[in-house]
Amino acid sequence: MRLNCPICGARDRREFTYMGDAVALERPEPDAGPQAWDDYLHNRDNPAGTTRDLWYHESGCTAWIVVTRNTVTHEVYGTELASSLAEARP
Repeated sequence: MRLNCPICGARDRREFTYMGDAVALERPEPDAGPQAWDDYLHNRDNPAGTTRDLWYHESGCTAWIVVTRNTVTHEVYGTELASSLAEARP
């Protein structure tokens, strides 16, 4: 799979580290029970189809990028800098 880094251009996915779902997880309250913390730390959805994932360009420019892709076909629909998404929020 090739990912298009918005800074470096198209690169092999081995230059990147997958960091999980780009949608922010809700952190449990400090006094939440052990089950809530176990779910937060260890359990993730594993959807089939289109996802938005956070990737780190570890062997390149060290940018954080959001990759929109299909987990079934491995087709990559697009990439964007994670920092540009944070700046666009009101």
